[in-house]
Amino acid sequence: MSAQTDSSAYPKLKRSLTLWDLVFCGIIMIQPTAPMPPFGVISQEARGHVVTTILIAMVAMLFTAISYGRMARAYPAAGSAFTYVGREIHPSLGYVTGWSMAMDYMLNPIICVIWCSKAAMNAVPQVPYAAWVFFFAALFTALNLRGIRASARTNEALAAGMGVVILIFFAVVIRYLWNDPAIDGTTFTRPFYDQREFSLPHIFTGTSIAVLTYIGFDGISTLSEEVENPRRNVLLATVLTCVVTGVLASLEVYAAQLVWPEYRTYPDVDTAYVHIAGRAGGAWLFQLVNFTLLIATVGSGSGGQLAAARLLYGMGRDNAIPRSFFGAVEPRRGIPRNNVIFLGIVALAGSLVLSYQLGAELLNFGAFIAFMGVNAAAFVRYWVRAEKKTAGNFIPPLLGFFICLYIWLSLRTPAKLAGMAWVAVGVIYGAFKTKGFRSSLLSFELPRD
Repeated sequence: MSAQTDSSAYPKLKRSLTLWDLVFCGIIMIQPTAPMPPFGVISQEARGHVVTTILIAMVAMLFTAISYGRMARAYPAAGSAFTYVGREIHPSLGYVTGWSMAMDYMLNPIICVIWCSKAAMNAVPQVPYAAWVFFFAALFTALNLRGIRASARTNEALAAGMGVVILIFFAVVIRYLWNDPAIDGTTFTRPFYDQREFSLPHIFTGTSIAVLTYIGFDGISTLSEEVENPRRNVLLATVLTCVVTGVLASLEVYAAQLVWPEYRTYPDVDTAYVHIAGRAGGAWLFQLVNFTLLIATVGSGSGGQLAAARLLYGMGRDNAIPRSFFGAVEPRRGIPRNNVIFLGIVALAGSLVLSYQLGAELLNFGAFIAFMGVNAAAFVRYWVRAEKKTAGNFIPPLLGFFICLYIWLSLRTPAKLAGMAWVAVGVIYGAFKTKGFRSSLLSFELPRD
């Protein structure tokens, strides 16, 4: 039998996704309401300049998106910063990148449990925070133990519902501002630059949290095998997703800052956006936005827990961590049950210890390591090793790397110390598992269906 016949005997994924299908998928992965949950902590750190931080973060993510798109051409079946860095630069740096990403996966459910618990207290304040934490950690775990996975249609419906709520919010804000006698000529420029509060170090500290708005855009690269003309469309879709997300996020936070410019006076920093909605539209809009963000965050948290469970399963299957526990699969539903329960316990404990802000900063600590790694990998592949040197292959990855580095260094000291401690534990563990890095390094690839 010929090689051609052999290859045709295996089913292949259908290349049916267009450029705009990919962009829509990317927006759903990020969620149209992405800047709303962290709005309060960003505003507090950036002294009210949330729009500015969102736009600076967009610039950093655009250069990084170009690097992700280019690396997806080279590794269409992988889509992982761990792979890009490990194969293009050095396996040990790939390992550090993967270990940092593992922290991200475990922190996502934690910050979602924290935010959901705060939002639930807005609706039912009589129930204490710890009880809500237990409820949402148990809910995320129960959803994943039942093997429930959101379908594309469900995600599209949720995104459409969020879009309607956003439009309602904008309409109410316009009416509120129209009837506000305190509006003057400086009102509409103050969210971008307020001379009394502007501080570049604070702006970049806020930006280090604002990047949370864009987390998830790199997931587009995992769809490379199902895309029409992937060499062109994956790169374009990744960049366009960042642009659309940045524009929408900027409008959302700009509207919020116009309604509530006094960033020091939020009743609750973690759910500040909900209180802003209440000021603009009253109790009904407060509850509508609160409920919408609660549902969106439940989806993010349960999906994040599932992704983390699959990552731990992949590591357990490869015996990077104890295979008997983490590599086990519950036969009836085909899920890594032990990992789901383990992560539920981690989410419960973490939500009682960490604040939303520290959890978000730690997540971004690992994300920036991945972003810097992808930019460096793109620079090595398309400039250092390329026969033809072009400015287009030189400037974007270098700018992406150094902008991400500066923002990463702008994280608050507690986040940097805790993140460095996690990296140090990973290096020690990796050295132990590989006998001083003499054997093959651990894998951090998500298992593929």
